[in-house]
Amino acid sequence: MSETMDIEDYLLQGGVMTNPSNAPPRYRGELLRLMATFVDSELAGSAGFAEVINDAPGLKARIAASRIVLEKTDHAERVLDLMGTFGADTARYAVHHPWAARLDRDAEIGAARRGSDMRLSVFHYPLQGWIDAVVMNVLMGRAVGIQLQEFSRLSYAPLADIFREIAPREARHAELGEEGLTRIVATEAGREAAQRSVDFWRPRVSASFGREGSTRFDLLRRFGLRHRTNEELAKSWEAGMETLLPTFGLI
Repeated sequence: MSETMDIEDYLLQGGVMTNPSNAPPRYRGELLRLMATFVDSELAGSAGFAEVINDAPGLKARIAASRIVLEKTDHAERVLDLMGTFGADTARYAVHHPWAARLDRDAEIGAARRGSDMRLSVFHYPLQGWIDAVVMNVLMGRAVGIQLQEFSRLSYAPLADIFREIAPREARHAELGEEGLTRIVATEAGREAAQRSVDFWRPRVSASFGREGSTRFDLLRRFGLRHRTNEELAKSWEAGMETLLPTFGLI
């Protein structure tokens, strides 16, 4: 049996890795891809949200939005530093894409990535004002929570540790969004605007979980980098939306 197969058996049985030195090339490649997706998504998400801070209706809301931007950037830096232990050029990384760049609002890209930019597809779409940003934060915040539950038990222990550490802060970001949405839907005009944003973001956030029937999932499962399928994660998120949105008078 090859060394790679021995490692796969070890990981399938719940084993973990703790440093780059014993990671086989394919495992290393998939792990780096996962980390790049997270880093790129956090940088793109924080860059987009930064542009609507001054649209916030009051100082407390601006402080909350600034906190989200700061902490998402910090989360990206933590994972990027870990990528550096695998040889990634961390000094160049943070500036090699225009993180605030967005496609047209009506672009239809599904779950597709664009070139070497590994951000989730949802972060290619622009925010349109404060209400839109709050709604997106609420929907995506719940999605991030589900994704972090998945990643907090992956087989590369240093990365799993980071995800467990940042999970409470990401959960707080979602809570701040829900607090803001409560104030928005207090008026009929606000609720109607929020519903329009839900209609736009809901399918795009759902797509961020990835394609159904992913051909790479089995490999990731064998490496201990994934446990639940894209479909299972998306269904969990949808179930949460079915419970959450009606509390705001939204569907």
